[in-house]
Amino acid sequence: MIRALIIDDEQHCIDRLRGLLAEHLSSAIHVMDSFKTADEGLQAIHRYKPDLVFMDVQLNGKTGFDILKQLGDIKFEIIFTTAYEKYAIQAFKFSALDYLLKPVDPDDLKQAITRLVERNPKIETTQKLETLLGNFYGAGKRICVPVVNGLVVLKVDDIVRCESDINYTTIFMKDKQKLTVAKILKEFEEMLTEYNFFRIHNSHLINLAYIKSYNKGKGGFVTMMDNSDIEVSTRRRDDFLKKLSQI
Repeated sequence: MIRALIIDDEQHCIDRLRGLLAEHLSSAIHVMDSFKTADEGLQAIHRYKPDLVFMDVQLNGKTGFDILKQLGDIKFEIIFTTAYEKYAIQAFKFSALDYLLKPVDPDDLKQAITRLVERNPKIETTQKLETLLGNFYGAGKRICVPVVNGLVVLKVDDIVRCESDINYTTIFMKDKQKLTVAKILKEFEEMLTEYNFFRIHNSHLINLAYIKSYNKGKGGFVTMMDNSDIEVSTRRRDDFLKKLSQI
């Protein structure tokens, strides 16, 4: 049984989350208590020592991040609840931390808990939070990627390209490092497209900043700064050339 706290400044959001947990996950989650302010939430975490905290991002003039920055090493799992706009959601995706959009959807909640239960070995929450906070308040985007032995934090600007291998993706870095990640290429496409990446082929997502040249021969292909030649698919060629002309 996972011992949980809810920290949210809106009572109706607390009530909805409690109701969904009672209806769908009563055998897995025990909600010990709920709190409406950052200060109460911080005290409760010290007192209860929960396994999981459902944490609202905005808390009456403060944020859930204000709580976490005072804790140092995080010894519990976190699922953020948020009504934030797209920019903030990107930050959560980049950090590999779980979040739920308000109003909370029952299926999304069940999937988040399933991921939490199946996570083995436990990936360091503190490292993921540092990535999240850095993306909110710092300069230069970073992304957390789960690898076989844990978690790696990468600078988005250092990623040259991503190559699909069915249910896995290989990430090629500018320092020649290669990482194989248990995520499909579409997930990286959704995260990285607005950061100057383009999917030129069903199997390839590239950073446009690392293109060395484009060759129209053999149906069309690009040569990247790492000297890899990658085919541009026929159906993506026009959009790619249009994007390339805008750089």
